[in-house]
Amino acid sequence: MGEVCLPLWDSAGPRYDGASPFPRCMMLDPATQGKYERLQSLLADCGRVLVAYSGGIDSTLVAQVAFTVLGDRMVAVTAQSPSLLPEDLAAAQFQAQVIGMRHEVVTTHELENPQYAANPVNRCYFCKSELHDTLCPLTRAWGYDYLMDGLNADDLHDYRPGIQAAKERGVRSPLAEVGITKLEVRMIAQFLGMPWWNKPAQPCLSSRFPYGEAITVAKLQRVGAAESYLRQRGWQGDLRVRSQGDTAKIEVAGDRLGEFLEFCNPAELVTTLRQLGFQTITLDLEGFRSGKLNDGVRRGTPGE
Repeated sequence: MGEVCLPLWDSAGPRYDGASPFPRCMMLDPATQGKYERLQSLLADCGRVLVAYSGGIDSTLVAQVAFTVLGDRMVAVTAQSPSLLPEDLAAAQFQAQVIGMRHEVVTTHELENPQYAANPVNRCYFCKSELHDTLCPLTRAWGYDYLMDGLNADDLHDYRPGIQAAKERGVRSPLAEVGITKLEVRMIAQFLGMPWWNKPAQPCLSSRFPYGEAITVAKLQRVGAAESYLRQRGWQGDLRVRSQGDTAKIEVAGDRLGEFLEFCNPAELVTTLRQLGFQTITLDLEGFRSGKLNDGVRRGTPGE
């Protein structure tokens, strides 16, 4: 595959010296190269594009490639709400600045919708409805032809009720349209030399709660503060602090459980999280696994 870049994302954010253009770091296999070229062609034919840009690797790749082929005929827009960590917004702003693209921030109010706050199994449907009901009028008002998101081909096979909300509003998903998978997103990002190619996935904070447990701003802030504490203390890589009632369940990669126990000071960790309002603090021995929240849905017992 050729030269491979060293990881450039850590707890303090992207370690990037500001050099431009990005250094290319690897070669793509023919199949992935073909998908990347089709992505470029698709975007080039779209006129003017507004990208729903969370700062995650998927939507960042769409925004980066759209900017490369469309220039000032694209804009990236990030939705700010209590379910987004402040440092994630800051990272999105930083990445947009490095890329050089136009970036706007809007506010969404999904928590004001009781159907969202009740946290049903289709919570994401109401989240994406709020997002796209905010962005669709902007797309038209600002003179853009398409609203696009960062959905990839693998997402189509997961439980993603937000996909329906996007379809109902005519949102396009260029990664999924050309068949780019989660792995290929990172491969292409690395090929393009994007410093955040290996940035850990960071879904919205509402994903930290079991379905059926009501979500509030205070609960979101508590979970966000717990994860921020561990990040600021120096933990790198996948991390979730799941919340169930007053219990915090910490998830890190299964093969790093021993490392985490050496990394943290258990007494300090317990004290800190209790100060945030948690009463019981546990470590998930299974380890982090993407999509764990949906296990009950797949078994037909949501919220279990």
